[in-house]
Amino acid sequence: MRLYTVLIKPVSGQCNMQCDYCFYCDEMKNRSTASYGRMSEQTLRNVIRRAMRQAGEEICFAFQGGEPTLRGLDFYSRAIELEKRFNTGHTRVLNSIQTNGLALDEEWCRFFREHDFLVGVSLDGTKRCHDTYRHGPGGGGTYRRVTESIKLLEEFGVRFNILTVVTAQTAEHIEEIYGEYRKNGWQYQQYIACLDPIGAPPGQQDYSLTPEAYGRFLTKLFRMWHKDWRRGKAPYIRQFENYIGMLNGYAPEACEQCGVCSVQCVAEADGSAYPCDFYVLDEYRLGDYGENDIRQMTECAAAKAFVRRSLNISAECRACEWYSLCRCGCQRCRIRDGEKDGYINSLCGGYRMFFDKCGRQLQEIAQYSRSVKV
Repeated sequence: MRLYTVLIKPVSGQCNMQCDYCFYCDEMKNRSTASYGRMSEQTLRNVIRRAMRQAGEEICFAFQGGEPTLRGLDFYSRAIELEKRFNTGHTRVLNSIQTNGLALDEEWCRFFREHDFLVGVSLDGTKRCHDTYRHGPGGGGTYRRVTESIKLLEEFGVRFNILTVVTAQTAEHIEEIYGEYRKNGWQYQQYIACLDPIGAPPGQQDYSLTPEAYGRFLTKLFRMWHKDWRRGKAPYIRQFENYIGMLNGYAPEACEQCGVCSVQCVAEADGSAYPCDFYVLDEYRLGDYGENDIRQMTECAAAKAFVRRSLNISAECRACEWYSLCRCGCQRCRIRDGEKDGYINSLCGGYRMFFDKCGRQLQEIAQYSRSVKV
């Protein structure tokens, strides 16, 4: 098999921010070892060496956390050296990092610019929305510091996008948030539905999304985006762009829109590997980058079971007219379909609302994009 992306956790779940809804903090509470500490250079070497062996024409090393900048710049300089050393097949190597932005300074920005890192910055809309759930070490708000970091990235010409977690509050204020992003000229945006704690009934936390709230959110966001699209001024919103691509016959880049999970071989700080960032749990452990090659990890029993379970989608879901776009969403958001066999998405009602209201316009945009390319 070819490997296209390796997600690396250089400091496990360690973080300099305290977010109320952090899914990784929740995972840490549900495994025997909460934190795996900081990744050693030897472990980094193992991960990159094995990944490069399985790479095709292109591979991306994606650093996440916790907060990956806590590992320090020297670690990432070493990563660049190792990528070059083990790149014997002339593979195109990409690097990305997802950060909360608190530690970014000029030195970080110079490094990102020099090595062409794509930087994802976590920001939850406006100051009011962001500071509600994303707290600094002392409990205070972090919006001002994060937006200062974004300005610094802009000054240094670093490629970046904005990742916004869709909570009940951000969903309610999406019109204000979209306007703020437009005013700031932030052209690359990604919106991720907030996860409920592992094993908890969906929709019970104060930050939780309900299907109705998510459906209203998607509809409002799309209508604002569509208005800008008609004017030739729409930002890139990953979810909508993926839907349009799928309508034109392209495979989605977002795994939640594939309908079946892939095995991503997420590398924890100790070198242990897991199929997905949302399943870095003991029962899903695939092996270790220090002991196993990637083929062994992707073909082990745990990996096969993980993929097989993602195919267990209810017949009613598969019969939906919008299944070809929704595909039941992320496995982590699925729930049993009552007494029936198979799973449905816990936000199914929201997706139905969105597609019923905006699906035809998505199809029209896809048709238009095909005609332009001809």
